Amino acid sequence: MGLKEDFEQFTVKAKTLPENTTNRPGMFNMKDRAKWDAWKAVEGKSKDEAMNDYITKVKQLQEEAAAAK
Repeated sequence: MGLKEDFEQFTVKAKTLPENTTNRPGMFNMKDRAKWDAWKAVEGKSKDEAMNDYITKVKQLQEEAAAAK
C-alpha cells in the first residue's frame, strides 16, 4: 500500500476511536490558542510528513484505546 492509501485507511480508523472527554481550562480562550499553537507546530511540514505523523498518531491512539478496555 502507498502512503496515500495508508493515510485514507487511517482517517477512517481515526473516526472509530473513542472521543476525548477531557476538559481543558477555558480561561482566556485557551482552546483557540492551543489550536493556533498546534497549527504553527506543523507549519513547515510536507504533505508526506504530515500524513506519516497522522498514521503514527492514530496507531498510538488505537493501542491506548485497546489497552484501556
